[in-house]
Amino acid sequence: MPSLDSPNRQFTDIQAIIFDKDGTLEDSGDYLRNLAQKRARLVDSQIPGVGEPLLMAFGINDHTLDPTGLQAVGSRYENEIAAAAYIAETGRGWSEAIKIVHQAFTEADRVMESTPAAMFPGCLQSIESFASAGIKLGIVSAATTSQVTKFVEYHRIQVHFQVLLGSDREFAKPDPRLFQSACQQLGVNPDRTLMVGDSIWDMSMASKGGAAGCIGISWGRFGKPLQGADVSIANLSELRVN
Repeated sequence: MPSLDSPNRQFTDIQAIIFDKDGTLEDSGDYLRNLAQKRARLVDSQIPGVGEPLLMAFGINDHTLDPTGLQAVGSRYENEIAAAAYIAETGRGWSEAIKIVHQAFTEADRVMESTPAAMFPGCLQSIESFASAGIKLGIVSAATTSQVTKFVEYHRIQVHFQVLLGSDREFAKPDPRLFQSACQQLGVNPDRTLMVGDSIWDMSMASKGGAAGCIGISWGRFGKPLQGADVSIANLSELRVN
């Protein structure tokens, strides 16, 4: 079975790699920031004054997306709950708050619907290298399964991935059962599987799920190693088949 080298560690007998999507394979920072701003504006149009607090809750500060914030790493459901909590603080009932948020998010999704963002440089070459070595590949994302599918189809890399799981499935990050479910569908054991992601939720999910290793990838956005990562890399080319 293949071995993979990273800057500080070698992983042996690896059968599979599971990737996060946003911020790991897809350079989606601008899209996620714009989506959060649109969601906040739509909610604020109905309940003036909540827009700015919502942006802070989403992890948008000075028009910059926090790569560790809710919008970047949380599921749509988690973002909806956070937004509804702010609305409920204005005196609205919970069911009304949920309805307002759901309508705003749906409209934002419609307006912001676009083609997937570009992959980070070198991702395609690394993916092809892993697949050529016989390593099974999957994606586990806080995005929906349809968004993950759209991403791989747009970039014509679907042939390399055997499993695509989004937040609309039974489990969501950081539940380790999501990682274990992906491994089961790939037909591999978790202790022969690596996780590559850009958030502590990715690291926690995989670590508790029994992964062979947790690889934190920064693409130059973090000033320090990702919490919970066994190895930190700046780009995917630093993880190589031996």
